[in-house]
Amino acid sequence: MMQDTTKKVAIVTGGGSGLGLAVATRFIKAGIHTIIVGRDTEKLNTAKTALGNLCYTAVCDLSDLTAIPPLVDDIIATHGQIDILVNNAGINMKKEFTEVTDEEFQRIIHTNLNAVFTISREVVKHMLHAGKGSIIHISSMAAQYGLPKVIAYSASKTAIDGMTRAMAVELSPKGIRVNAVAPGFIYTAMTDKALNSDPERKAKVFGRTPMGHMGQPEDIGEAVYFLASDAAKYITGVVLPVDGGNSIGF
Repeated sequence: MMQDTTKKVAIVTGGGSGLGLAVATRFIKAGIHTIIVGRDTEKLNTAKTALGNLCYTAVCDLSDLTAIPPLVDDIIATHGQIDILVNNAGINMKKEFTEVTDEEFQRIIHTNLNAVFTISREVVKHMLHAGKGSIIHISSMAAQYGLPKVIAYSASKTAIDGMTRAMAVELSPKGIRVNAVAPGFIYTAMTDKALNSDPERKAKVFGRTPMGHMGQPEDIGEAVYFLASDAAKYITGVVLPVDGGNSIGF
């Protein structure tokens, strides 16, 4: 199937809710055919109903690495191309360092890093045929500075930053740009509840955020869209903090 240069096709993992949904919303607003990938069929269908005809769903547990090549093949068979990949899906766990088991550590590394590598590799095989593409990983402030009680998550996101640079160096000469977005404290019902139940942490968050407030999910959507778009055609290998200055705050 020949690539249709008049349309763009994007995959957003974890696209049924949260930051992934914000990214998918922005892509669809720009007329991009967007496949949202996740484990929860009901959540994906709810998102599709809200997003309309340019939204497509793909149910897949990305922690099952053997499911990823057929997922990518199915998307190519249906849509003919993949122009953009956003690796947003991930898991976290808060636990004291000495209480984290080997199994818990590996589970988070597996989902947040191994699955990102595998889906990126499979998508890149198709992007190489097209001679172009854009990949955006979702990193974290946990890779910018030390955060307590999230050792596995911090390790996974720091690895994502390194992988972003290594992929960019290898793939950019072949027309594939690779970047990452590192969200700061973004407003969701969950983060709002967490901060309101911990006044000391809330004061620390806002105290070191120069802009003095949390971001909105659409701030991440706009940043990812920018990096995926031709407006960023000379940008590759960057990790862009979208955090109100939190990562450089005192």
